[in-house]
Amino acid sequence: MPETAEHIVKSFEQELNRLRSLITEMGGMVESEVALATQAVLEHDDDAAAGVVEADPKVDALEQQVQQFVIRLLALRQPMAQDLRLIVACLRITGDLERIGDYAANVAKRSLVLGQFNLGIALTGLANMGRLVQRNLKAVIDAIGDSDADAAVEVWRSDEEVDGIYNALFRELITYMMEDPRNITPCTHLLFIAKNLERIGDHATNIAETLYYAVKGEPLTGTRPKGDTSAYAVVRPPES
Repeated sequence: MPETAEHIVKSFEQELNRLRSLITEMGGMVESEVALATQAVLEHDDDAAAGVVEADPKVDALEQQVQQFVIRLLALRQPMAQDLRLIVACLRITGDLERIGDYAANVAKRSLVLGQFNLGIALTGLANMGRLVQRNLKAVIDAIGDSDADAAVEVWRSDEEVDGIYNALFRELITYMMEDPRNITPCTHLLFIAKNLERIGDHATNIAETLYYAVKGEPLTGTRPKGDTSAYAVVRPPES
């Protein structure tokens, strides 16, 4: 987050540093949740899934703590300009981080259901998507700590690649379901997992946009790169 000129009231500077610390802590927790959730799916790791579900209330509690802290700062300090952008940006970022935690918890819960099936389905695409989403999330969380607007732009641009993998997974999983009705339940859960990962990527992009504005004082220009065409996808069974 942007550093401001030295404040006349030293305690205000300490409060802003505390706010930055809370955001970084929350980002680290969410990053761990996403990594564990992906591990739970790919390695059928029930312990990893349980760890995500247990951690999610802690993320929610930290979001509430940040919200209360921000309200206090706004009421008592009446910040302006760069300070105001920082504080409002932190409030928005915590909302995105909380949603990412929710999506990770949903992935973890669905991984427990998948463990009941002997999947004859390659999860290579899902693994690639998980790695890319984790990379973008880590990059944007690091960018918050470094006030790095350029890194935020890179995350913003890379979301289209996540969407491309999701489109391919969507078609692949629909095809598996058409080929064998026994695949319907596990593939449906895999579809939701893929969609949750895609949404995590979207929220990482939201954070990148917010961070850029907090650092630069102006929004990112241009249309957000998007490649999710699954809403228009039609997968037909082969003609007999």
